[in-house]
Amino acid sequence: MGKFGLQFKATLENITNVRPVGDDFRWFLKLKCGNCGEIPDKWQYVCLLDSTPLKGGRGSASMVQKCKLCARENSIDILRDTITPYNAEDSDKFKTMVQFECRGLEPVDFQPQAGFGAQGAESGTPFLEINMQERDWTDYDEKISESVGIYEVTHQFIKC
Repeated sequence: MGKFGLQFKATLENITNVRPVGDDFRWFLKLKCGNCGEIPDKWQYVCLLDSTPLKGGRGSASMVQKCKLCARENSIDILRDTITPYNAEDSDKFKTMVQFECRGLEPVDFQPQAGFGAQGAESGTPFLEINMQERDWTDYDEKISESVGIYEVTHQFIKC
């Protein structure tokens, strides 16, 4: 069992409080089996709303799956209290945005997609439904007559 932190890094322009919106937010990950090393080609997602019981009554996890190669049952759970927004002062630095508790799995890749929210750094204008699949996002803040954006989105995982 291990905890892994997803560290987010981006260049922010006139924007702050970049965060996942809602308990139905989907974290798209590629997960490696700790037993055989298999990494499936397909993206898998975990979300706070999902809860699957673990074998033997050991609680539940956001996702439980069997490895297609070795048939080992693995699980990953989102640690709700670790979800943290990425703010203007974090721009161009890695910051842990969420932690996952993993049993038999290790996250190896992350694909940001839709479902992020943010707000104008000066104006407080809410921006919802931000999709970062292209690793860049831009909009216009009418309150300050300036463009806003999230650029060069990248990530890394760290062991916690």
